[in-house]
Order: sequence, then C-alpha cells, then structure tokens
Amino acid sequence: MTALELLTPAEMGRADRASVALGRPVAWLMENAGRAVARAVRQRFAPCRVLVLCGPGNNGGDGYVAARWLEGWGWPVAVAALAPPAGDAVQAAAGWRGPRVPFSVAEARRADLVIDAVFGAGLVRDVAADVAEVLRAAARVVAIDVPSGLDGATGQVRGFAAQALLTVTFFRAKPGHLLLPGRTLCGETVLADIGIPAAVLDGIDPRTWRNGPRLWPLAFPGPGAHKYARGDVTVLGGAMPGAARLAALAARRAGAGIVTIAAADPLGIYRAGEPGTIVDERPLATLLADPRRGTWVCGPGLAPEAARAALPSLVAAGRRVVADAGVFSAFAGDPEGVRGATVLTPHEGEFARMFGPIGADRLAAARAAAARCGAVVLLKGADTVIAAPDGRAAINDSAPPWLATAGSGDTLAGVIAALLAQGMHGWEAACAGAWLHGRAGVHAGAHLIAEDLAQALPRAFADAAADQE
Repeated sequence: MTALELLTPAEMGRADRASVALGRPVAWLMENAGRAVARAVRQRFAPCRVLVLCGPGNNGGDGYVAARWLEGWGWPVAVAALAPPAGDAVQAAAGWRGPRVPFSVAEARRADLVIDAVFGAGLVRDVAADVAEVLRAAARVVAIDVPSGLDGATGQVRGFAAQALLTVTFFRAKPGHLLLPGRTLCGETVLADIGIPAAVLDGIDPRTWRNGPRLWPLAFPGPGAHKYARGDVTVLGGAMPGAARLAALAARRAGAGIVTIAAADPLGIYRAGEPGTIVDERPLATLLADPRRGTWVCGPGLAPEAARAALPSLVAAGRRVVADAGVFSAFAGDPEGVRGATVLTPHEGEFARMFGPIGADRLAAARAAAARCGAVVLLKGADTVIAAPDGRAAINDSAPPWLATAGSGDTLAGVIAALLAQGMHGWEAACAGAWLHGRAGVHAGAHLIAEDLAQALPRAFADAAADQE
C-alpha cells in the first residue's frame, strides 16, 4: 500500500458517490474492481478450482466480475450466491454465465481457492452462523475489500472473519486493514487503482493516515548548526536509572544537540554510562531557569510521587514535555492533570489507568483521550495509534513484534523528545518517532534488547530520508 490516507467505510462510500458524480459509473468501477481482484489472484496462484462467494451488494458484484475474468483466462470457476443480487450488483451478476452452485459448506470444501465477496468493510452486524460456517470451510481465502465480518473502521471482528491469504481493496485502505486483528486477518493487502480520481478526497478531508515518512518532514542540521541549535533535551531521572539512560541515549542518537539527565547521582550510577552522558544534580527550579532547556522527558523510571511533583512545574514553565511511565500512575484517573504536556506515550494498561478502558474502537479511544487532555496521545502497541487533539490520527505498522521488550518505550520517549527539540510539532514528532522506533527494531533484529535500538536509529533515519526523496 502506498497511499497514506485511510478512509472509513462511510468515507469510502462518499468517495464512490463523488466518483460517480465525476463521470465514473458504478458499473465501470465494479468492472475495474473485479478485474483487479482476478489479476491479483492470477499473479499469486496457479490455476485451480475457484469458488466465488457472492453477497447481494456491491462486494458481491465485484465477485461476479472477478469470476468472469478468471473464467475467461481458463480457470475453473463457480459462483455461490448468498442471496440474489441487488442494486448495482444486478448488472454484474447478469454478466456471469458460468456455473452456479449452492452457498454451502460442501462447495467451500470442494474448492481449492475461495474468493470471499460476501460482505464489505461497512458491515454493521455480526456475520450469521450459517455464513460463518461456509467461510470457515474454505482452505484458502482471497478477500475482496476485507474478509467478511471484519469491521473496516475498527479492525474488529463481527462474529466471524476468515483468515485470508490475500485481501484486495480499492482506492484507499481503511483503518481496519492496519488495526489488529484486522491487519493479520487480511494477509497480504493489495491496494488497487480502479479509476477513482484523487480529487474526491478534497470533499472528504480525511483525518486518518497510515504513518510513514511522507506524512512528516524530518529536520536536518544546516552548515552553521551547533549543539544548542540542534535542540536541548533534559530527561528526569528517578528510582530506575536504566529507563532514563535509555531515553537519553535515544535522544542523542535521534539528533538532539545536547542531552542531560537531571537526577541526584550520589553513587555515580548515571555517570557510569556512555562517555557523552551529562548528569546535572541541581534542583529542578534551577534547571528550568535556563531557557535553552526547552524539551523534557518526564516519567521513565520516575516514581509516581516524583512525576506528580515535576510535571506541573515543567508545564508551568512552558516546556515541551514527553510524558511516559510514572506519569500515568501519578495522574491515574486524572487526565486534566497532564494538560499542557506535549505528547503522552501510554501502553494499553497505562491508557486504561488514566482514561478508562479502550474498548473495541482503538482509534476513537485515542482521539477522545487527546481531545480530553489537550495533548498528543501515542497509544502504544503492535498497532500504535497517534492522535492529536484536533482529531488527526495515524496508525503505525512499522514495528516488529520483538519490540515488545522492557525499555523499548523509554527509547521511544527519547526519540520523540529529540524530534520536538529539533522543531517538529507534537503530532508529527510522535508519528515520526513511532515509525523510526519501529524501523530501528527491524534493523536491530529479532533478538534485540532495548539497548540495541539507539544503535539502529541511524539506519532508520536513512530509511526515512530515502522514502522522502
């Protein structure tokens, strides 16, 4: 998938209608969609017995067209209709002159490949048990738009959704293609161009994107740059020194010109780190008197009582703050208490502690939290969501599963702080930080520990720069 905009099923419906108004008839779009599905199948599978399961709506119409194209290329194809076609699908169904078989478990088992064209991404009810049994009987599934039963807006399953090897969707992907479990259930996802003009987006104003380097600009130092021009990051140290050290190291690798750990260090634990580690033991009020200290990380390794004491001072001083870890225990159930922070980076448990249960709609939960506290909320996970108070949101899918290791989140906080210090706005810095963090995980490899991530950041930045060229 290359286009970054993500459209909900309702927004995709608006795009279809706008396309028709611009002279692209539904029948023409359906023909293009079915042909795109057939082409994707032919490119990935050897000729085999294909059963196309067609629902009554436009998703089923796409299925009838795909069946016709595959049969025209010599594939043995049969169609099983859940119900008679309706609306714009009638014409597509009339074009299918091949075999029609019952919509049954036996037929699904007999086929080598089943094309699921029963329901699209806008399904608003659970898949009925009898339909689920037929889909469950398929050995190999190719889905049109989404596997039937998958909610295109949330990525959640409505009753049942089959595991697809391939999903072919059109014009723009939907949030459900990236949010779990939808991302996994879709298998390989192909985004096909069926002739809908990009101009239809002007009337939709998408507010959700797939996170990637073309969504945000990276800051690079100019020839006259010096360390303070590249940004100053201060990390509050606490009872768990390793967390602050990881955040500080990541901030340095992510381009901040000077990074300081602010902590009492009577045993020299912080100073025992990397040679470039700067430790300042002066009181917080003294450090805040220096206007160059514009960006702070508050929370990694910090006890809740220390976080509750420090965050209001940072906010009152007008500093940019990345709040993590200890902050969410300090302000549990009190989202107003973190108002003024720039970026919050909770994992699911921390999010629930502060804002309440996430529920089935991860995007909506992150958006509501961001609006409630006035900060960018980066809801961490395999399908990280970055939401801004103004309603913008991005879904990040660059992270490998082996990022699930202690200290990984501390590194992420440091990366975001470095990007803020270099002049990026909160939402863009959080989006960039999440993507770079994920790519660093890819480069560090499957057996990474948190300390490896900072070393891999230069390669992640190189990936981002190459994608932006």
